[in-house]
Amino acid sequence: MIKETFTLGGDLPVRRLGYGTAQLTGPGYWGPRGDARDAVAVLRRAVERGVTLIDTADNYGPSVAEELVARALYPYPADLVIATKGGVVRTSAETWHVDGRPASLRAMCEASLRRLRRETIDLYQLHRLDTAVPVADQLGTLAALRAEGKIRHIGLDTVTAEDLSAALESVPVVSVQNRYHLLDRAAEPLLTLCEERGVAFLPWFPLGNGELTGHPVCAEIAAAHGAVPAQVALAWLLHHSPVLCPTPGTGTLAHLEENLDAAGVRLPAAELARLDALV
Repeated sequence: MIKETFTLGGDLPVRRLGYGTAQLTGPGYWGPRGDARDAVAVLRRAVERGVTLIDTADNYGPSVAEELVARALYPYPADLVIATKGGVVRTSAETWHVDGRPASLRAMCEASLRRLRRETIDLYQLHRLDTAVPVADQLGTLAALRAEGKIRHIGLDTVTAEDLSAALESVPVVSVQNRYHLLDRAAEPLLTLCEERGVAFLPWFPLGNGELTGHPVCAEIAAAHGAVPAQVALAWLLHHSPVLCPTPGTGTLAHLEENLDAAGVRLPAAELARLDALV
């Protein structure tokens, strides 16, 4: 039986299938995507469907996604957990600048608080480790923000198992985000460590950036369930590990409904074995 919820940090229960906001922005996560009213409708429908984990970032837009979350959902339902990220500065659709300097991280966090209209960010994730800044300084800044009540929990994005293990020695990390999906399991050692330490793993590109929407094995299994291949790929994640909490993103209501319906796809052992064997 699939476990439908995961408790972040021991005190924030969320439904494992959440919603990511990157697709509410334009190409390259730059600028808005179409009419903001459409984005607002998608966000509100996600919550109506029972989503309790919204994943966003300050550089989606930049700022656009966080502002849309607040516009659509504030005042927030009591059980809604909002995760955002800082540590990356965008200057164009193609340009990402990693900035883990303590003053920069503090300024980014405080700007996210204002945009999201929150006094405390439920889950604040370091979007990238800055190789030019001591890791202890980056994690220490997040720990200080947590002590001040501006962050409830700390997460990391794009790290190795070794990075997570080292970080856990100094701060209570409750989540990681890394590339992981049915056809890309390079982060399996990290997933194993997350299972051992009770850390949530939020896989980004859970549908392989569209690669899995037409995969022939997924399509064959989907047909047996009256589903579509993307739903099989998401269902596999939910079956594969109880710490995997995918947050697929979309800018359309139709795809949102399709993604969220994946939580109801139950894959028997024989089908899981076929999917497991793809890598």
